[in-house]
Amino acid sequence: MTLQTDINSAAAELKGKTPQEVLTWCLGNYSKIALASSFGAEDVVLIDMMAKIRSDAHVFTLDTGRLNAETYEVIAKVQQKYPQLQLQIMFPQAEAVEQMVSEKGINLFYDSVENRKQCCYIRKVEPLSRATKGLDAWITGLRRDQTANRSTMETVELDGDRNIAKINPLIDWSNEQVWEYIRANDVPYNALHDQNFPSIGCAPCTRAIQPGEDLRAGRWWWEMSNQECGLHVTSDGRLVRAKG
Repeated sequence: MTLQTDINSAAAELKGKTPQEVLTWCLGNYSKIALASSFGAEDVVLIDMMAKIRSDAHVFTLDTGRLNAETYEVIAKVQQKYPQLQLQIMFPQAEAVEQMVSEKGINLFYDSVENRKQCCYIRKVEPLSRATKGLDAWITGLRRDQTANRSTMETVELDGDRNIAKINPLIDWSNEQVWEYIRANDVPYNALHDQNFPSIGCAPCTRAIQPGEDLRAGRWWWEMSNQECGLHVTSDGRLVRAKG
């Protein structure tokens, strides 16, 4: 039986299930599984759900070295609320960062799309590859209504670049459902969300959005045409999703 067949079977079994049911099934069926968390609203919801299923669930985050102070604050609050959580903090390779900054400057990403993608790769994509190495599956907080690119994603997919399962328990949820859960369960969240930051990444690459703007409009806003950093696209630029 191929990995794709296994994933198709899991997708069929989990179709229409709640996020908690999806997480319970995945934590029980994948021996090596972890949540990739940026500590945004969706991710803290998943952390709370996972902790209630398995208190020592595995979570990893990518510390790019350019995060907001508010992001570090919510990480600390999450560690206090869920002390048994296995939190792994991944950092970029120091030599790669040093060489990039030395050659192109500290804020190279504003100069060209190529530079921005290079920075995202070194600070996020490469550490993600190390974090997911050896895993059977990874969990994300993606939702279909976040961007047009994500509108066709499914609850369970094949991550073709890493050849592991990719689980999106909140894929069918709305932004309102996320915040209803946070308030009902007293989940710690990033204070920037209260300042019109629905999507939070690195500090120099994220801004608050204006009324009526897309939820991802605050990410790499100077490019206007791209809303992905590379974590959820393949090596040739396509969205990481099930094939076949």
